Amino acid sequence: MYYRNSMSSNHTEISQLGEFGLIDRLTEGLKPVNDSTAYAVGDDAAVLNYPADTDILVTTDMLLENVHFDLTYVPLKHLGYKAAVVNFSDVCAMNGTPRQITVSLGISRRFTVEHIEELYAGIRLACQVYGVDIIGGDTCASHQGLVISITCIGDAPKGKAVKRNAAKDTDIICVSGDLGAAYMGLQLLEREKVASAGQRDFVPDFSGKEYLVERQLKPEARRDIVRKLAEKGIVPTAMIDISDGLSSELMHICKQSDCGCRIYEDRIPIDYQTAVMAEELNMNLVTAALNGGEDYELLFTVPLADHDKVKDMEGVKVIGYITRPELGCAMVTRDGGEFPLRAQGWNPLAAEEQPEQNDDASKE
Repeated sequence: MYYRNSMSSNHTEISQLGEFGLIDRLTEGLKPVNDSTAYAVGDDAAVLNYPADTDILVTTDMLLENVHFDLTYVPLKHLGYKAAVVNFSDVCAMNGTPRQITVSLGISRRFTVEHIEELYAGIRLACQVYGVDIIGGDTCASHQGLVISITCIGDAPKGKAVKRNAAKDTDIICVSGDLGAAYMGLQLLEREKVASAGQRDFVPDFSGKEYLVERQLKPEARRDIVRKLAEKGIVPTAMIDISDGLSSELMHICKQSDCGCRIYEDRIPIDYQTAVMAEELNMNLVTAALNGGEDYELLFTVPLADHDKVKDMEGVKVIGYITRPELGCAMVTRDGGEFPLRAQGWNPLAAEEQPEQNDDASKE
C-alpha cells in the first residue's frame, strides 16, 4: 500500500551522494534549540553542556524492518516520527525532558536519497514538535532492509529522575490516556494489507477508525503528563512507559520494587473505537488493553497522600494500588473475582513465531 505508492520515477541513488553527502543533505539547516547543546552536527562528536543541578538520562532504541515495522503500510515519514518519539517517551518515563538525539541508519540498496529524506523529515518534525536537537549519528549499508537506531539524551532535576524500583505498599497505580488503541490499529492495518493483496489500486478503509491508525503509526510521548505532575508537586515513586503492554510493564515495576498489585478491570481506560474494533474482530477487549503494547502511555505510582492531587488530573486514571509482594499481581474483574496478571508483552529475542510488533494480545 503505502511503500509502493511512495516510490518515485525521479530518484537519486545514495551512491551518487556518498555517506557524507547524504548526511549533509539530511542535516542541512539544523539549528540547536537547547542550551545544553553546545555543538551539534559537523564534527567527530557533539559537545553537550548540562548544568550541575540536573541528572542526565540516556536511552537507545533500534528498529528493524520486518521485525518492528512493515513498510507495506507504514509511510516513511510516519516511521521517522515514531522512531524519534518512542525514544522521547523513554526519557519522559524517567520524569525527564528529551533534549538531543543521534540517528544511525542501516540502508539497503532499494532505498533512494528521496526515501531517506522522507524518513528524516519525520524525525525532524518530531524534534521540532518536542524541542529536541539532532546532534549526530551514522549511516551505513545494510543487507537486511532498513535499520534505525536512535539514542536520546535528556535531563531531569537533580534527584527527581524516577525509576521502576521504588513503588511501596498502598501506593496508587495511575495510567495516562487510553490503552489498546495502538494494537487495534495494527490489527486494522494488517487486515487491510491482506485485503490489498494482488490489487494495484487498492484503497484501505479506515473510516471511523482513524484514531486507531494514528495511535499505531504516530504515537506521542506524554511529556504533558510529566509537566502536570511537576506543576502539582508530585514525584512518582515508580514510572514506566507502556511499550509492551500494561500487564508486562506493571509486572516490571512490581518485580523491581519487590511488591504486588491490584488493578481493576472497570477502571482500565479504553477508547470507544478500540472497543468497536475488538468486537468487530471478535477479540477480548480487556486482554488487548492489558497486553497489546505500543500505546506509549505512562504508568506510574504515587503515594496514597497524593491521591487528591492526582485523581482529578486531566488525562490520568487511577486504576489500582500497590500491595505487599506475597499478595502477587492480579486484576480484579467486574464481578469481584481476581485474575492473575501475566507478562505477555512482546519479546524481541524469542522465537520467530512471535508477533512482529510490540504486541502479544490474544483471545482468552
